[in-house]
Amino acid sequence: MAANNAAVGCVLCREAGGLPVWQGAQLRVIRAQEEGFPAFYRVIWTAHVAELSDLSEADRNTCMAVVAAVERVLRERLAPTKINLAALGNMVAHLHWHVIARYDWDSHFPASVWASPLRARDLAREAQLQHELAACDAAIAQALAGWA
Repeated sequence: MAANNAAVGCVLCREAGGLPVWQGAQLRVIRAQEEGFPAFYRVIWTAHVAELSDLSEADRNTCMAVVAAVERVLRERLAPTKINLAALGNMVAHLHWHVIARYDWDSHFPASVWASPLRARDLAREAQLQHELAACDAAIAQALAGWA
């Protein structure tokens, strides 16, 4: 964990932040446990920095290459309607990217996952997608193996 005061209280410095999928020297990929959104991943920078511009150009390129790799695997393995990318950091001031596979049947589509639901959850489709995630996690780890 980083030694600065901001890092001391940071949940992403203390904890994995979800189900570990891959860990490299500079960042990690986790699958978040977000109810209603089974294919919700986060790419988390290891060092405690708040903004993308806090990174060097090379580190920014690495970060975005990993985000793109996760997106690519989700598209290939899960065939979502759309991928949502977000780097809000309003609740946790620790650089992380949300990479979320979205489907036209999900409860919030086409609105943001943080908006109010537009329809009831499709639990059968969520369960079906859940069964595909272990293989998707393995494919992400394989795609990122060279980044370790």
